[in-house]
Amino acid sequence: MPMKRTNVYVDPDELAIIKEAARRRGVSEAEITRQGIHPTAMANRVWDEPLFSRTFEGTGHTPAKRDVRDAVADAARCENGSDAAA
Repeated sequence: MPMKRTNVYVDPDELAIIKEAARRRGVSEAEITRQGIHPTAMANRVWDEPLFSRTFEGTGHTPAKRDVRDAVADAARCENGSDAAA
């Protein structure tokens, strides 16, 4: 993906840390900056779809680990078009 240029202002102490990290790792200062920005950008992203877009009808009790595993496996089989029982 092509990148766009932007300017970021940091205080001198932070810039010294970025320069040292870039030198030590053998990458550009821009790469260190991108790696620092990415987690914050992702944490503040607004997603188009909710994380859990499907609902499952439950039994009213907390399912056992095996029940969860079986339900996920069944859903995966249905999505892949193999409805045959395993």
